[in-house]
Amino acid sequence: MILMIAAAVFVFGLLVLVHEWGHFITAKMTGMRVDEFAIGFGPKLLSKKRGETIYSLRAIPLGGFNDIAGMEPENNTAGERGFCAKPVLSRMIVILAGAAMNFVLPIVLFFGIYSTLGEAQPAPEPIIGGVIEGMSAEKAGIREGDEILSVDGQKVTTWTEFTDKLKTVAEGQSILLQYKRGDEINEVTVLPTYNEQEQRVLVGVQSSLVYEEKSVPESFTLAIDRTKEITILMLESIVGLFKDPDQTENLAGPIGIVQMSGQVAERGFIPLLNFAALLSINLGIINLLPVPVLDGGHFVNLFIEAVRGKPLGSKAVAYTQRVGIAFLLMLMLFATKNDLVRVFTK
Repeated sequence: MILMIAAAVFVFGLLVLVHEWGHFITAKMTGMRVDEFAIGFGPKLLSKKRGETIYSLRAIPLGGFNDIAGMEPENNTAGERGFCAKPVLSRMIVILAGAAMNFVLPIVLFFGIYSTLGEAQPAPEPIIGGVIEGMSAEKAGIREGDEILSVDGQKVTTWTEFTDKLKTVAEGQSILLQYKRGDEINEVTVLPTYNEQEQRVLVGVQSSLVYEEKSVPESFTLAIDRTKEITILMLESIVGLFKDPDQTENLAGPIGIVQMSGQVAERGFIPLLNFAALLSINLGIINLLPVPVLDGGHFVNLFIEAVRGKPLGSKAVAYTQRVGIAFLLMLMLFATKNDLVRVFTK
């Protein structure tokens, strides 16, 4: 439990810090007055004022905010330094900077991993590097570190041979796995699960990894490519939600993310950094959706202002924000429902 909470606080804190720092630094660079830079919500735990800005750490580490003066024109107390008084382009930069930093963070994290450890590659040996919770291998008692010796009596000496034999297994067909754990050799019957997306059966295991050393330029290129690859996959998943509403079952809320953080942390700090990178990309994409109250929605309003030559009326903004809040509440309800189902049916 302590590890799960610590991992969740680390991941949430890192993502929020980077996101809000993007808004903060660009607001300062464009001459806006920032009254407070806060990590977390609720009561203040720590705070310190430097210059005109209060830097605070708050009790609930599930978000953060920048109190930029003049976000609402009728309450602008900063004159020409208020958000509303700055050119549209400056305001657009500030609004987009938070999400932009959520794409920079994974590049930094992946670069650090590649440049220090190298690029992870599947080890050639048929040794289990990870077992996916709830799938058939875990249910059959397969554990990380087990070495697969044969599939249905056919000997395997490499991970590729093991996966190739699994590809020939038909849906609903059980297999007999012989494996070595320490000095013991055991056999177990496993009923693979058919995966519609991959069009084949899966038992829920991952290979062990070896790391191939990479130079600094190679690490940087790999980090960008990896971030781009994950971004495309996540965009496809979001499009899939609108095409197939049943996919909302895959949504996870704060409870689910806390659980996943703890599970990943048990595998080590590097997997936790990878998980933080994935969540950072996800946060960046979500924030750029053209939904009122999200950064993407604010950007759309600013774009309309740039085209019209004047901002939207306060009634129009209030209406769109209510629609946006309703949409987000609906998603949160779905995600929380999914989290609770996972908790109580585990």
